[in-house]
Amino acid sequence: MIKILVVEDNIVQQKIITTKLTQEGYQFITASNGQEALNCLDTEEVQLIITDIMMPMMDGYQLIQELRSAAYNVPIIVMTAKSQMEDMTKGFGLGADDYMVKPVQLQELALRIKALLRRANIVAQHQLIIGNTCLNEDELSLKYFEQEIVFPQKEFRVLFHLLSYPNRIFTRLELLDSIWGMDTDLDERVVDACINKIRRKVEHLPDFKIETVRGVGYRAKND
Repeated sequence: MIKILVVEDNIVQQKIITTKLTQEGYQFITASNGQEALNCLDTEEVQLIITDIMMPMMDGYQLIQELRSAAYNVPIIVMTAKSQMEDMTKGFGLGADDYMVKPVQLQELALRIKALLRRANIVAQHQLIIGNTCLNEDELSLKYFEQEIVFPQKEFRVLFHLLSYPNRIFTRLELLDSIWGMDTDLDERVVDACINKIRRKVEHLPDFKIETVRGVGYRAKND
């Protein structure tokens, strides 16, 4: 199931948003400021972030900047009372994917969430479909017609991440931060080892290939 991080210091607003997310079939976690959000992301994997701007300790702008600087590429929706064009310009410039001015229509929020997840090739069942290949994150499995491959968690998350953004090049460091966490002490070579294991399991499948971009990192190419 898709999990969404809600970063909002107003408890009433937080409750309104999370109630709507539950009605739409999403899981959620919450944080009251940007620093709490970063702490959550050290241990939790989410598929989308909704964040306010004006918060104590670390505001939404700083949070977006921290995440994008660390190559954390999940969709981000800003939801704030700051309605001036310069505020929107700053939010989008730092890396927000959408910007909504409070008060927000909850059904509109739900539609925007679905649109962003669709652009990232993530569907509500937490499956990813490429041609005749279906990845199921709940089961850590890949199915191609009658064939099924079950992966260890890290291998599956790397594969799912690459295939969620076809043709996009990820550096080894970006993959290390996204899958193993920003505070990991592991070397980037662990990414190479993981990719090699994945390739051995999927190299016979025709719907996609995992390519090495020499001197940079990896990308998934859909055939």
